Amino acid sequence: MSISEARKKIFQIADEVQKPNIHYTLTEKGRPKVVVMSAEEFESWQETLEVMKDFPDLAEDLKAAEEEYKRGETITFDELLAKEGYALQNIDFKKSRKGTGKNRKEVQV
Repeated sequence: MSISEARKKIFQIADEVQKPNIHYTLTEKGRPKVVVMSAEEFESWQETLEVMKDFPDLAEDLKAAEEEYKRGETITFDELLAKEGYALQNIDFKKSRKGTGKNRKEVQV
């Protein structure tokens, strides 16, 4: 859609791009110039790119992890923490927290 046409329909376009996977490519003299998408989708793309940058071999890593799991090569979360040097403590949250709010979850480690 040309930028001139989009200018006339900007509010409609703004509403349309709120739907999943909807975007508009705006053109100038027939050439793509800008893409309009929802802020939420833009943020999602940014997060995806950050993950891809931080974990360039993510697909391979996941496949290797699934194979290790199938072979039974797993450890518990507590074992992982101990391996990384974290000391676990037994904490009774019922005693250490005041109040008895209905929505509060009580956990004993």
